[in-house]
Parts: sequence; structure tokens; C-alpha cells
Amino acid sequence: MGVEGKRLLILGGSRITCEIIKHAKRMGVVTAVTDWYPLEKSPAKQIADEAYYESTSDINAMSKLIQEKKFDGVLTGFTDSVLPYYAKMCEENNLPSYGTEKQFDIFIDKDKYKKLMRKYGVPTVPEYSIDIENVEESAKDIKYPLLVKPSDSSGARGITICHDIEELKKAVSIANEASKTKKIIVEQYLDGPECTIFWLFKNGKYYMMLMGNRHVKYNQEGVIPLPVGYTYPASIQPKFLKETAPKMEEMFRSVGIKNGMMFMQCKIVDDECVVYDIGYRLTGSLEYINIKEMCGFDPLDMLINFALTGDMGEPDLDVKADPNLGGKYSFNVSILSKPGKIKRIEGLETVRSMPEVIEAVVAHPEGDEITEKMVGLLAQITVRILGKADSIEQMRKAMEEIHDTIKVISNQGENMVLPGIEEKDFEGTILI
Repeated sequence: MGVEGKRLLILGGSRITCEIIKHAKRMGVVTAVTDWYPLEKSPAKQIADEAYYESTSDINAMSKLIQEKKFDGVLTGFTDSVLPYYAKMCEENNLPSYGTEKQFDIFIDKDKYKKLMRKYGVPTVPEYSIDIENVEESAKDIKYPLLVKPSDSSGARGITICHDIEELKKAVSIANEASKTKKIIVEQYLDGPECTIFWLFKNGKYYMMLMGNRHVKYNQEGVIPLPVGYTYPASIQPKFLKETAPKMEEMFRSVGIKNGMMFMQCKIVDDECVVYDIGYRLTGSLEYINIKEMCGFDPLDMLINFALTGDMGEPDLDVKADPNLGGKYSFNVSILSKPGKIKRIEGLETVRSMPEVIEAVVAHPEGDEITEKMVGLLAQITVRILGKADSIEQMRKAMEEIHDTIKVISNQGENMVLPGIEEKDFEGTILI
């Protein structure tokens, strides 16, 4: 069933949502974007075929828009908060939704999905019960450091590492303020190596399509470390596939997951993947670009196909899905910028011409500002460069060269780029 000429309504007009529009347009789909932001503050509206201004949380208004403009499908991408509204409007208008409202309710609530993981033996981070009204008394026997976060946020918003009771009190207040449901989680803070697992679901069959080392960097004071790169595949992958993946698949079946995609961020503790964050959606790491280049299928295209036809497509997925990447390697370099207004980005064309580079995606173009409020959030990522290599050494050299080449210049003429991937970050990180 083809999608050319079909009409797709995309929820939310952030810059990263432009990725959905670019893919849909390549597939011959008519694209429309809605949110309540004006055109100048909604980058995706600026490149879509049509722009609307209905709030994505107003189901009645969304249903009217869907019916009047005869949309064939609806899709949202990179934000947890929109997912329940997406499922509800699809259900009310008899359109495909890759997940149900109940499933999204579980996987956008850290408390709920952690309970589910424990039920099925999936490793997750130990946590503590804290009384928001009486933090000091309820935290008497807690061991530091701790990670405090809202139960229902994404993009690293409201997250704080704390080392004593005074920092804990401030962290609880910050997390509570960032939570719509006023629920917070206080976890043991686990330092050390990280990995990210990417799942793809099709008609009730589950594919672990990619697993990578998530390289984070302590390059800013007082905030959680942010990713400066990913390298695929991770050495822990064979053990994970044998021991933990079957437990996760049992968990997916228990809540009836059939289609879509999911990422899981993990700490690696004693050679075990300990999950600390989940998203039942697309993620800003843009790993679908790596997968398309390395394996020949595109998970984002599959989500668009599902939105318009109710089918994920890709009949050869059993053959194409290969988390070992055919014995080769792939990577992501994330360029983080400190606060400032971007005057220009240098080195992009040089990087794009490198044989290892698949694509470079600009998250903040010239004229954008990295604000103080973005510090410690994934919003500090200014450019993402996706690449491939035949060997670990080729990958390492390419990633270092990319980071050294990209310059984000402020209005004051300063290079805003924070320290990123370098040779020492590969020490102790073993790939397959």
C-alpha cells in the first residue's frame, strides 16, 4: 500500500520535527504541522506544506482539524508529553496509532515503567522513597550521591545530582517544579559507562536493532553529564541479547506492544545493562540515519508508513535487522555548545565531505541562542554528525577529527563548543 499523495498531520513544530517532514516529503507525502506557536517560532511549520495552530492537547479541536482537512494519518516524534494526546486523537478518528494511550501512560512515567521492569526481572536503578514535605527526616538513612528527577519529564529537564541533604532539598524542589504530576524519583546515582538500546516493533515481533556506547562528558559544573557521542555496536551486546533481551520482550508482550520503536538508556554495572530512562518514540540521537546506512531500512520511514497505512512495512526486516552491523561500525558525534548567540557554524561542509560521514544535522542554526536555561539539557546539542567506519581505529580518528573541525562561533567571536569526544573517551570502552 503506497503512501504517495497521502496527507500526514505532524504534532509539534520544533526544529527536530523537521526530520519527520523531510522523510515524509521524500516519500511523496503531503505534510502539515500543528501546534499553538506562531510560524516564526515553529521551524517545522516553515518547511511543511501546510501549517495550523490548534493545540495538540485539545482533542476536540484536533478531531475537527483531522476531519475537515481529510488527513490520512497523524504522527508525533520526539516529545513524551504529546504521546497520550496522539493516541487519543487517533482512536477517536479511527486512524493508526503505533501505541495505545495506556501503553504511553506507562512508558512516559518513570515510576510506572520501573515497577513493570522489576516485575519481569529487567535491571533498573535502585530508588528511595522521599517525603516531599519532609525531605530531611525521610532522607536520614540515604546514601549519596543521588539522582533526583521528575517522574514524567524528558530531555534531561528537572534532573539534579546531589551529594548532601542541602543539595537534595534543592533537587527535590527543582524536580517537583518540572513535574506536571508533581511526582519525583530519587535514585542511587550510578557513575560509569553508559549504553543505549534501540528496539523496533512490527506486528508484535520485537527487534533489538542497535546498541551503542553512550559517551557522556563532565564538561560543565553542577549539571548531569551530556552525551558527546555514540559508538555502535557495544561490547556488552552479546550478553544483553542472551540474558536481558528475553526478559524485556516478555515485558513488551505483557502490555501488548505491537508496533513502533523504543530507546532505553542504561548504566553498565557489573556487565549488566541497568535501565534508567525509556522513550516509546523517536529520539534525538537520530540513530535511524545510522541504521538506514548500515542495514538498509529506515525506522522513521516505517513510522510514517504506519501512520498512513496501519502497517510498518519492510517485509524483509528479518533479514535486514542486524545489530552487529555486518561486522562494521557506526557512530554519532554530538556537538555541545555553551550559552551564547550563534553567529555562524564553521566546518560543516568539510565534515560532510569526509568519507566516514553519513549526514550532519544542525539542531541550532545561525541566529539561534543557547540560553542559560538550556545548560544541562539535551537542547545544548547544536550539531549531530552520523557516520560509519570499517574499524574501531578509523571510527575513533574520524570522530576526533569531526569534533576538532566543527566551530560554533558566537556574536562575540568566541568558539562556543564544549569539550567533546577525544582519544581517552575510548579507553575502557570495548566494541565488538
